[in-house]
Amino acid sequence: MLSMRPALSLPFNDPDGNMFHHLQLILPDLKEHFEHAYICPSLATRQHADHMRQLQDDDFFVIFPTERELDVGERFSYLYQRTAETAHPDQIVHLCYLDRLAFALESEYRNRFLADVDSLTLEDMPVVFQRSQKAWETHPQNYRALEGLVTIVAHNLFGSDLDYCWCHFAATARQLREVMPLVKNPDISMVAEILYYMRDEVKTRDVDWLAWEDPIVFSRDPMELKTERENSLAETTKRLNYIAPMIETLTRFSSNGRK
Repeated sequence: MLSMRPALSLPFNDPDGNMFHHLQLILPDLKEHFEHAYICPSLATRQHADHMRQLQDDDFFVIFPTERELDVGERFSYLYQRTAETAHPDQIVHLCYLDRLAFALESEYRNRFLADVDSLTLEDMPVVFQRSQKAWETHPQNYRALEGLVTIVAHNLFGSDLDYCWCHFAATARQLREVMPLVKNPDISMVAEILYYMRDEVKTRDVDWLAWEDPIVFSRDPMELKTERENSLAETTKRLNYIAPMIETLTRFSSNGRK
């Protein structure tokens, strides 16, 4: 039986300071169910000196600062690489996002989320938590349609239905240590690379607690915000900017014979 609690690896980006409030609300649950939270705050986040001081004074957080602002994929890669090097090789590490954690722990899904976290064993690794049908129905249709394109392309290339736009992934530090040197994309499409290199051994779990997080995080009416995002060209463009590189990367891997 695994004797240590899992760890979190969080690319902490909170330039407005909004997510720090949610972090304080869920911190008791995080400390009870996780050993550490490894974080790599963006430079904009580090401008909140009081928030950063509180994190630095709490040994639950292990902070990996950067000297310059990195592209988002570079910062994620740096965080995951440092996490893999720092954590015990057999420690389960959850690669996820603070807003998703806030939603899961501040909503009716709290108990189910914590049960899923606590149930994982080394034999389950690596595992990608995927949005269930129920969870997808809460998302704006442009989110679902565009991210679904990546799954369709991957199915045709590799014969799998993995969510390469994953929101929550767990692996051992040893597994991350083996994979991260292979990941090259400087943008958020690097999450697809991680899953690609583990695709033959990864397990999947469809979960309801990956329902759309923004209405809770931003205290907005769900239907009003959903309609607003569905009619937003900026939101559609934002998703295309990482979906197109994911599709290009997976297609290139397949064309190079890396099936």
